[in-house]
Amino acid sequence: MNDRHETESMGHNSMNRVPGWNEELESAFSAYKGPYIAGRVVSRHKTVCEILIPGAVVQAGISGALLRIGKQPVVGDFVVLLDQPELGSRIIVNILPRRTCLSRGAPGDGSGEQVLAANLDTIFIVTSVGKDLNLRRLERYLTVVYSSGASPVILLNKIDLADDPVLITEKIQSIAGDVPVIPLSALSKDGLDALSPYLNPGETVALIGSSGVGKSTLINAFFDEAIQKTADIRKDDEKGRHTTTVRQLFLLPNGAIVIDNPGIREIQLGDSSDGLEKAFPDIVHAAHSCRFKDCTHHDEPGCAVLKAVKEGLIPEERLDSYHRLTDELIFQSKKSEIGLKRLEKEKYREIAVTIKKYKKFKGKP
Repeated sequence: MNDRHETESMGHNSMNRVPGWNEELESAFSAYKGPYIAGRVVSRHKTVCEILIPGAVVQAGISGALLRIGKQPVVGDFVVLLDQPELGSRIIVNILPRRTCLSRGAPGDGSGEQVLAANLDTIFIVTSVGKDLNLRRLERYLTVVYSSGASPVILLNKIDLADDPVLITEKIQSIAGDVPVIPLSALSKDGLDALSPYLNPGETVALIGSSGVGKSTLINAFFDEAIQKTADIRKDDEKGRHTTTVRQLFLLPNGAIVIDNPGIREIQLGDSSDGLEKAFPDIVHAAHSCRFKDCTHHDEPGCAVLKAVKEGLIPEERLDSYHRLTDELIFQSKKSEIGLKRLEKEKYREIAVTIKKYKKFKGKP
């Protein structure tokens, strides 16, 4: 792969600064004098990144100093490059302040946060007609997206396969609150015009969702050509095949920026407590009328949320989802503070104490 190729191949002409640049970034970058240039991360491959700079895309390594302190650039980051082309060297030496940041809890048994993309204006949560459509998963996505600082928009793709697209859209809207829900078909390009308000020059949109929902097809529709590889979903379970394996930033012909993400199998909440309240505004609003300020909405007397569920104003399964995500946030917080192994030990210690008390109550040794 060539180290330098023209940005016209990515759909945008050269410019003085990279797309998305603003006064705050200019101020932060002004501290650097000499052979330094600013760029934006297009993609990352282990310790090497592709960086968009004015007029070109170049490859750059990550400085050892950044790696030692655990600062890792992600797609969408604005970075400072030590640019020494005469030596054939470009190194990322710093990451400029992030305006917004999409992250999730580290997958598996890890603790902490995994940053997926940075400096986003809007996040398209892409779902599709069929088995992928899951309101509880959408609530989880909304919680994470709200926590990022970007604005969520839900895209219902493959609408041409729906018997009653209006009914499905209303079903999603019932849990989305004020979040726009846009039905479309990326393959036939029906409904794409409704995305224009979010695809403005210099603004950044990220796509997230499961494999097979049509994120890459949507990218191709934006460019009107096969930019991203796509594959059919499996017919037996309608699950998607991973065709996008690397997060990547694309420049649309009008100067808007779109970041494609691989399908997400596991979306842990991490530190998304702020996002939870925004994702469940109906429950939060009802909770203001609870008798007790610290009401957990389980079995407390005078709980306005339970009253709303009983009266059919809030679906019971939505409250169950709220409880589940709340418990997960508490667990993630504890895991981050004291570590998973210690947390597991405490859990089993509590179980042992409970068993011991039970045996004593039953008169067993």
